[in-house]
Amino acid sequence: MLSDFIKPGCKIELQALNRMSQGQNEEVKKVYLSKVYDIISEDRMEVIMPMEQTKLILLPVDGEYDAIFYGRHPYQCFLRIIDRYKSNNVYILVVEMTSNLRKYQRREYYRYSCALEMCSRSLVEEEIKAVEQNESAFLTPGLPLKQSVIVDISGGGLRFMSEQRYEPESLIYCTYCLLVNGENREYEVIGKVLAAKEMENKKGTFEHRVQYVNLDVDDRENIIKYIFEEERKNRQRERE
Repeated sequence: MLSDFIKPGCKIELQALNRMSQGQNEEVKKVYLSKVYDIISEDRMEVIMPMEQTKLILLPVDGEYDAIFYGRHPYQCFLRIIDRYKSNNVYILVVEMTSNLRKYQRREYYRYSCALEMCSRSLVEEEIKAVEQNESAFLTPGLPLKQSVIVDISGGGLRFMSEQRYEPESLIYCTYCLLVNGENREYEVIGKVLAAKEMENKKGTFEHRVQYVNLDVDDRENIIKYIFEEERKNRQRERE
C-alpha cells in the first residue's frame, strides 16, 4: 500500500517535467520543496502547496512533475496535479501518481526500462575532432551501422545491448526513433561510452552504458517527455 512507503509529513521535492523556460537556452531545474499532507488512496495524495519565503507557489492544475519523497528511504515517481484548494487554513494540492513508486536512484535523470531498436557506429577521426570543437553538421553520411537494442533510456544517456563491442571512453553515433506526442521522431545522438561488458548469460553480446555528448536541449526535453508518456501508459494499463 502507498501508505506503507509514504507518510503524512514526508518531505517532497517537485520538479517540473518541462524544464525549459521560454526564451532560455539553458535547462532550468527549478525544485519546489513541500510536505505530504495526507494519503487519499493508492495513487492519490494531498501535498501542501509549496512556498518561497512567505509567498505561495500556485503550481498549475494538470502540471506534471518528477517527485522525490524523503522518508525512511527515498522514493521517486511522476505526479500530475488534479486539484488545489484550501482546507483548515492549509493550501493543498491533490496529486495523482502517473508512474509506479520506486526507490530513488541518486542520478541526475530518471531511467526508463524499454526495448527499442537502435543503430550505432564508432565515430571516425574527423567526426571526433568536430565533436571536441562542438561543431554541428559534421556527420559523414553512408557509413555502415550496427544493430542494437536500447534497454533503458534517460535524459542523460542510455544503456544498450549489441554484438558490436565499443571501447570505454570512445565516441559513438546512435540513431533511434521515439513516439512523442503521437509522432514517430528519429533521433541522432553522439554518446560517450562509459562502460562495456560481455553478458555472462549471452556470450558475444555486450552491454554498454553511454552518456550523451552535446545533446540538443529540445531533443533532451523530448526524450524526457517520451519517458513520462510511456510511464503514464504503463500506469493506465495496470489500472485496467
